[in-house]
Amino acid sequence: MDPVTFLIQSLNGLQYGLLLFLVASGLTLVFGIMGVVNLAHGSFYMIGAYLAFSLSALTGSFFGAVALGIVLSVVFGLLLEWALFSRLYHRDHLDQVLLTYGLILIFEELRSLAVGDDVHSVAMPDFLSASIPLTDTLSYPVYRLFMSGICIVLAMSMYVVIQRTRLGMRIRAGTSNREMAQGLGIDIRLLFRFVFAFGVALAALGGMLAAPVSSVFPGMGSQVLILCFVVVVIGGIGSVWGALLAALLIGFTDTFGKVLFPDYAGLSVYVLMAAILLWRPAGLFGRA
Repeated sequence: MDPVTFLIQSLNGLQYGLLLFLVASGLTLVFGIMGVVNLAHGSFYMIGAYLAFSLSALTGSFFGAVALGIVLSVVFGLLLEWALFSRLYHRDHLDQVLLTYGLILIFEELRSLAVGDDVHSVAMPDFLSASIPLTDTLSYPVYRLFMSGICIVLAMSMYVVIQRTRLGMRIRAGTSNREMAQGLGIDIRLLFRFVFAFGVALAALGGMLAAPVSSVFPGMGSQVLILCFVVVVIGGIGSVWGALLAALLIGFTDTFGKVLFPDYAGLSVYVLMAAILLWRPAGLFGRA
């Protein structure tokens, strides 16, 4: 593999890993803090992609569609937590699995009724549609670099919020000991509501950013859901930084696996997961 090809594949792996982190971080927050097994998390990614498709056609601006889509996804997350997920906190995991799987079916049917089952494309902004030339024949899309930059900024912002703010202190307290945090006067239900809405918004934003690259198609949420759970398991349940490292490992493993071992690329991610769990059964940053 020549240096330019290695650079391109490294950038692809970085971009894929950061995008996967953006989606999976919401799942690890909801799973780690709220204790809810949310199989519908991939559907929020799909909803974000379809919001980008619908709103960009309505507003005529991709960034306008993203801004409006974030607001709508936060409101949707607040309503969904209030109406359904708030009733699952003290229920068995089987009840959570059944409800969230039912939501997958509902969202897919509503998507089919609203926009049909065709594959759609989303136009990226003109100033991001160019490519950076690397050689006479190879170049790298500016939009992929833009996606990586947005994900890095969001990851740094999450670090500041969780580690340096009072809200982050409350989130960490709720993760460590929910009952003790509630006894100290933290409104756990309100905290859960906003954490869930934040997780929905992150997944939807991931879908909106990925829409111009991967297109918008039925069932796209199911594909990313499995990888999100792999990220959560490798990184450690409830660990955002574990999710970041796990997502990057998966991004590079999958990208270079498709280049070096195309016949076995589909197994590479799960071999990585098995190897890490044999070494650290609770995940990279998980607690035993």
